Amino acid sequence: MAKSMNILAIAPYIDGTDVGEAWCAYRWIKELSTRGNVTLLAMEREGRKALSVQLPNVRVLSKKEPKWVQRYERLNAMAKLAYPGFYFWAKKQIKELLKTETFDVGHQFSPFAIRYPSPLKAFSIPYVLGPFCGSLDTPKNFRKECMSSKWFTHFRALDQFRLNFDPFMRASLKGASAILGVAPYVKTMLGDTALKKFHLMSELGVSKTSTRFTSSHSQKKSFRLLHVGRGVRTKGLRDVIRALSLLQDLKCLHLDVAGHGEETEICRQLSITLGVQDRITFHGQISRREVDQLYCQADAFCFPSFREPSGSVIFEALSYGLPIIAANYGGPGHVIDDTCGFKIHVTDPDQYAADIASAIRTLVSMPMLNKQLSKGAYAKINKIGLWKNKIDTLLNIYENIQLPKGDHYVKISD
Repeated sequence: MAKSMNILAIAPYIDGTDVGEAWCAYRWIKELSTRGNVTLLAMEREGRKALSVQLPNVRVLSKKEPKWVQRYERLNAMAKLAYPGFYFWAKKQIKELLKTETFDVGHQFSPFAIRYPSPLKAFSIPYVLGPFCGSLDTPKNFRKECMSSKWFTHFRALDQFRLNFDPFMRASLKGASAILGVAPYVKTMLGDTALKKFHLMSELGVSKTSTRFTSSHSQKKSFRLLHVGRGVRTKGLRDVIRALSLLQDLKCLHLDVAGHGEETEICRQLSITLGVQDRITFHGQISRREVDQLYCQADAFCFPSFREPSGSVIFEALSYGLPIIAANYGGPGHVIDDTCGFKIHVTDPDQYAADIASAIRTLVSMPMLNKQLSKGAYAKINKIGLWKNKIDTLLNIYENIQLPKGDHYVKISD
């Protein structure tokens, strides 16, 4: 059996006490550190739990994230304002490390968006990039309703241009020994660059599946739908509410909504206008424990986000054995199939709501199908989402990377 590999990991945005990208990067490094010797280059935010404490099995080299970027939190979340400074700092750290140490592979885990060059491109060490996601366009017929989004979110339209013409980004991709992407659309975006070294792998994972409360469908007084997500138009909550208004005859339906944002009040008013406010509970921003409780109580997960690069909540819902109603677009369109749920084509708002309503009606009227899809959800997450299996796959990718000719690094062997 091969000995542990020496891995140089880069993840400027990583924090197990945070959510989203930072939390996903933390899980990758945490799980990888149980199987290899990991040196991590990262940024840390003042006041947060130290990464050396969060990741006791990892050698952490970090720099502080500048305080000024925290004043523009939403912009910073998308544009990664501190990344240029981190890039040059990391490049210097790698140069110093390689004077006395060797690494079998480098891997830059974050940022997940495909718009940031990697400092690893300047060195001969073989390296992996990703999992990449994001840069999806808003479907044409939904753009008008998305105009209220923050101005800077529209800059993602430049991503494809940069992939084609940015020399720093192109050099990073060209020099990578392997590129990970969350869904086939990433490979399409990367074009010829990724043809021979692209691997499908979500940035998400679960340690185990969970049990939810179930009872005989005939004994239940309600059928509970669940939507979990940030309150923005693209997450599809408005479309679920419109779908409910088309199901007035199904008195058993109730929708639980977890999350908050600029879209929340719009959806609240829409529910009143459409006469379904008494069938919806807006829980707002709630704790992890409360969200888990909603998963336990739900009968199905309705999350028709129409610009979702991957979807952490999709993985969470699958781990609870929930049938999924999702958009046939982006990450969910790749993950969900007819063994575990319904994929709804993103057409126009009216037809989209009608198709969502049809899927909900099918689940309510066919309890045996609901049970079958629940089993399929568990099977799906066990196949693609368990961390142990994901790390097995990643280590196999590492071990099959070919070193550049004449390089002084020694590949791990049996």
